[in-house]
Amino acid sequence: MDHETIIIGGGLSGLTCARALHAAGRRSVVLEAGDDVGGRVRSDTVDGFTLDRGFQVLLTSYPEARQWLDYESLDLQVMTPGALVWRDGAQHRISDPFRRPQDLPATLRAPVGSWLDKARIGWMRWQSQRGTLDNIFERPEMTALALVQHYGFSEKMIESFLRPWLGGIFLETELSTSSRMLEFVFRFFADGDAAIPAAGMQAIPRQLAAGLPEDSVRCGVAVVAVEGKTIHLSSGERLTGRHIVVATDGAAASRLLPEVVVAPSWRQAVTIYFAAAVSPVGEPTLLLNGTGSGCIGHIVDLSRVAPRYAPAGQSLVSLSVRGAVPESDDELVALIRTEAGGWFGGATVAAWRLLRVDRIRQALPVRWPLVRSHPVPVRDGVWVCGDHRDTASIQGAMQSGRETADAVIALS
Repeated sequence: MDHETIIIGGGLSGLTCARALHAAGRRSVVLEAGDDVGGRVRSDTVDGFTLDRGFQVLLTSYPEARQWLDYESLDLQVMTPGALVWRDGAQHRISDPFRRPQDLPATLRAPVGSWLDKARIGWMRWQSQRGTLDNIFERPEMTALALVQHYGFSEKMIESFLRPWLGGIFLETELSTSSRMLEFVFRFFADGDAAIPAAGMQAIPRQLAAGLPEDSVRCGVAVVAVEGKTIHLSSGERLTGRHIVVATDGAAASRLLPEVVVAPSWRQAVTIYFAAAVSPVGEPTLLLNGTGSGCIGHIVDLSRVAPRYAPAGQSLVSLSVRGAVPESDDELVALIRTEAGGWFGGATVAAWRLLRVDRIRQALPVRWPLVRSHPVPVRDGVWVCGDHRDTASIQGAMQSGRETADAVIALS
């Protein structure tokens, strides 16, 4: 055998698998088709601004992230818990009173649902923290919308806060996502912070890769077929391994292993980045669209969260789009400028300089029912891992990779 373990895919799942194998004294090689590690977690520099490929955050309470990442070295920049909500021509605060009790009066005054609705958020928060993480996946499954309705939230609270907030996480506004995913998200938002590394989200996979032996990650290497335990590369090279781990996204995994892996459907994400002289959001938090209409999902000044994301004296405005949008970037940007102009003033928004429009066609895999797929070989010595086998999250990707490594080690 050429290699003990070959890992196809240098995203979070594949790199965590490699790190877990390395920690156990096992050798592996990671093959990444792209020009750098990260998979769907990538960052670029444009005119001095750091642009993640789509709006992403790390929830610091994720157990796998705590195990494998050095938060201090990442220099995590934390967002203010809760959110601001744009409604009735003003910004209103909805905060987590357990973590920011000083914001409770403003939260209760906000015209975003009743005081009883806000008490129900605390009740749902407590419910999501009951038991173990695995217990969440044993609870009755319904849609996220059905669950919030079950809790008794008013229509105003759903439309003003829950739909725009959860819709930005799930990348869909119907709230058709599994209720188990809603409880999963609530649990980790309650237990920790939403944060981004000072140098961009790609600092996460780069840190994982830096913890591996030199030359164990090969970028720009495309795998075209897996036959038995032989890997065929686009260059014509062939590699063999005792174990093969396919750690690509679900669509790529289904192409390599069509008889055993079903390709997932995907949710899309559209993020528009602007450079602005004046921040539209005065603090490091989300500004949600609580109007129940329009294309804007939420807005965040990322340079308020992480100052290094923007050159000195400038703001990096990240605007997430919801619903069906024009295919033309020019039409989409014009539509967004008009809508945002109604919030902040037409002249102010007209001065924003467009940096990039990110259309992420494959942003999150859709999972229903949401059950965790514990690692088993799909063929003799061939394994599959990734967030399409777990929760569509950083935690899910890393946990799937680590558990696959544990299973490989147990057989070695």
